[in-house]
Amino acid sequence: MSRRAVLRASCVFACLLVCAFPCLAQNSAAAKKDYALIYGTVWGPDGHPVAGIPVTIRRASEKKAKWQLVSDHSGEFAQRLPVGAQDYIIEADIKVPKGQPRPQVTVHINDDERQDTSLHLTQEQLSRK
Repeated sequence: MSRRAVLRASCVFACLLVCAFPCLAQNSAAAKKDYALIYGTVWGPDGHPVAGIPVTIRRASEKKAKWQLVSDHSGEFAQRLPVGAQDYIIEADIKVPKGQPRPQVTVHINDDERQDTSLHLTQEQLSRK
């Protein structure tokens, strides 16, 4: 192949890349989904994080939990949620004495934001885990 043919092929390839790149960038931006994030930590009575605690998240307007997770080795959990103004109830899914509520917290999400929260367990709640 002559030097001229290689140069011509290189120019054609470069033009294709320049023309195709904006289309690729648009498609990847359109494929990206926005979301909100609730990031929390489960704390024990001694102020240390607690691993292995089941956590449920539901919309405040609903009775049934939509998301279920477990706190990790650092007592942390995170859940992506749809964008939009909404209140969510985060609850430790543990056994409690009859008539007593489970540890829970309400978090308000406005848009595609991150909200940090904590669940605090008492010694009695932790021993019933």
